[in-house]
Formats: sequence, structure tokens, C-alpha cells
Amino acid sequence: MKTPLDPTGADPLWRDEFAVDEAHERYVTRRQFAKFLTLTSLAMLAGNLAILVRSFSRPRPITVERVVAREGEIPVGGVRVFKYPKENDACLLIRTAPDTYVAYSQKCTHLSCAVFYDAEKKHIECPCHHGFFSAKDGSVLHGPPPRPLPRILLERRNGEIVAVGIAPPTEHEG
Repeated sequence: MKTPLDPTGADPLWRDEFAVDEAHERYVTRRQFAKFLTLTSLAMLAGNLAILVRSFSRPRPITVERVVAREGEIPVGGVRVFKYPKENDACLLIRTAPDTYVAYSQKCTHLSCAVFYDAEKKHIECPCHHGFFSAKDGSVLHGPPPRPLPRILLERRNGEIVAVGIAPPTEHEG
């Protein structure tokens, strides 16, 4: 068979590597395509419903109280790492003023890198991707983190700083 690219009539080299017989090529009918789309949509709906049911059936977090420091133990501008609510959840306790303590999860909301407090700049930094959070409220100041740091609720009791829970995210935090 002569082609415009090969006037000799020999089969082109690509036919040896890509052996597709045009006569046996199968076309997809509209009915088959509609069936595929319907089944795919139903599978996606079932998956989303399963996620929804799972989110409602998830047990509510248990409120754990843990003493994290004694008042005056940390200097102003100082920081302490503590575990809350579980032993593998690291958090930062920061004394920002003589009478003010704040605490946040130590996991960056971008890719879960460990964050640290920079007392000179008075903000929390993520060294992995140069994310910065406010030490005042945990909000994102700069960088790729999509959400503020989770805030740990603190109470003062008999000269001790006690972690009592994790603040729920506000509406704009997602």
C-alpha cells in the first residue's frame, strides 16, 4: 500500500511496534458511554455517602486535662513543649507577657512539620516551607499554611497552667 510518506508501499516501521488492526478497532457507543458515566457517578455518590456516615459516627474527642506548667516557671518570651491530648501530640506553651500564656499544636497545618517559637520576632515559624504564624492567636502570617494552628485551651488553677481542650476551628478556618 502506497502512502504519501512511503511511496514504495512497504509498511511503516511504527506498525511493527504499534500493532493495531483498524478493522478490529472497537468504537464506544453512546449507550456504553452513558452506562459508564452513570456507574461512575453512582460509585462516587456511594463513596461520598460513606465518608459522610463515617464522619458522623466518629467518637467525640474525650476532654483530657493535663497540668503543663506552674505559673512563673517559664520566663516571659519563653516556651515549653508539652504533650496534649495524647503522648504523641506535641504542643507549644508560650508565655507572651507576664500574665499571658498561649498554647498551640506544634504541627504546621501545611505538611505537619514541627513549628517553633521565635522570641525575637514574636511569631511561630515552620522551617520546612517558611510558614509563619502569629503567637497571639495562631493565625497564618505568611507562607503556604492553609489554616491557623490549632489552639490549646488553658486554665489557671492554684498556680498551675492546665490544658483543658482544643479550641474548635472558627468558620473562616474551615
